[in-house]
Amino acid sequence: MSSSADVAAPNPGLVIRDLAVAFRHRVVLDGVSADIRPGQVVGIVGPNGGGKSTLLLAILGLVPIVRGSVTLFGRPSSTLRARIAHVPQRELVNWEFPATVRDVVLMGRYPHLAWPRRFGRHDRDVVDGILDRIGLRSLQSVQVGQLSGGQQQRVFLARALAQEADVLLLDEPMTGIDAATREVMLTIIEEQRQAGRIVLLVTHDLAAVSCTCDCLCCVNARMVSYGPVHETYTEANLTATYGGPVIVLSGANQPASAPGREPG
Repeated sequence: MSSSADVAAPNPGLVIRDLAVAFRHRVVLDGVSADIRPGQVVGIVGPNGGGKSTLLLAILGLVPIVRGSVTLFGRPSSTLRARIAHVPQRELVNWEFPATVRDVVLMGRYPHLAWPRRFGRHDRDVVDGILDRIGLRSLQSVQVGQLSGGQQQRVFLARALAQEADVLLLDEPMTGIDAATREVMLTIIEEQRQAGRIVLLVTHDLAAVSCTCDCLCCVNARMVSYGPVHETYTEANLTATYGGPVIVLSGANQPASAPGREPG
C-alpha cells in the first residue's frame, strides 16, 4: 500500500490527514490521507458507495468529519469554498430548473461579486470566453433541461471554470457523455494542470485515470492506496479496491476493467 508520504510536497496546496466521515453515527469513509500540490490531477476510484463523492463533499465541508482534517493552503478547506469549484454528478441535478445555459454558467461568478451582487462587463466577458471554449455559445439561451447529457455536463463544467477557483472537484464527469465532450473534458483537465490548479477526478473510467492523472486514490469505505499513478495503478491495488479481480493491461497507460461487473 502506498502512503501519502510517497508524494508529499514541502508546501502542498490540499492536505488531507487521517480523514474519517460519518453519517448517523456510522463511519462511511475512513483513513484518507494525501498531500496534493498545485498543478496535480488526482484520480479517485472505487466501487459505488465506496466514499468517492463523500470525499469531495468532505473537502467542501458539507459532510460531518469525525476525525482528521482537510486544509487548503494552510487553512481549513471549508473556509475557502469560494476557491473550490465542484461539478456534481449529473443525475443529482434538477434539470427542470428554469435556467438557461448562460444563467447556469454565470452562477460560477457569484463568489467574485461584491454588493450589490450585479454582474459586470468582466463577468460577462469571462462567461462568453468559456462558452466559446466548450462549444456552447450558440446554445446559451436554451433551458439546460433541453440539452443532451454531454452538453449538460459541459454546462456544469463551464460554471466551475467561470468560478476561476484553485481547486476543481469533478464527480464522475465522464459518465453518459459523447466522445466529443469526453475530449473537451480531458483537454480542460490538462489545461487546469498547466495553469497550476488542483483537480480531483472521481471516475469509473480507469483508462482516463491511467493516462490523465498524476496520482491515484483508491477508496472503498477506507483509503486502500494513494500515490503516483505509475506506482498505484496495479492489479493488486485495484483488486483490493473493487473487491474482485481487475485486469490491468500493459501497465499504467492502458485501460483496466473488472470482468463481469460495473467497476464502481
